[in-house]
Amino acid sequence: MSGAFLVVILALGWAGITGNFSGLNLLFGGLVGGGALLILRYSIRQQGALGRAGRVLSLIGLFLYELMISAINVALIVLHPNLKSALKPAIVAVPLTVKSDAEITLLANMITLTPGTLTVDVAEDRSVLYVHVLAMESDTALIAGIANGFEAKIKEVFQ
Repeated sequence: MSGAFLVVILALGWAGITGNFSGLNLLFGGLVGGGALLILRYSIRQQGALGRAGRVLSLIGLFLYELMISAINVALIVLHPNLKSALKPAIVAVPLTVKSDAEITLLANMITLTPGTLTVDVAEDRSVLYVHVLAMESDTALIAGIANGFEAKIKEVFQ
């Protein structure tokens, strides 16, 4: 990720936080972001923080996408004319490949914050995460979705 791209991202983040996307506010956000990059340029280059920031942004993007899709799916379930046929609750044992407490906690929280799913428990040996699902279509699809989505991105961030 280039420094100019990061300054643009920081300027847009500043404008988003302040709620003002005027040209002057974007310029101010860019100046503040550029100043921060100048101050931190040596530590960022030495530790590969730009690459890690990109992986974190990718994880956040995936979470926001899954949040939106899940919210739409739950809304469709709730608005279904025959609610009992739309609900197919289940608890699924999802095998874990992440091992550290931070990785497991982040994964469990991301699953819980996504509408329609809830992390119920973690096995004592930390090899399985138990997830409650509002509308189960296929347990293998759910396990693959978590493993190839959230879990894979979390492993990239923590490597």
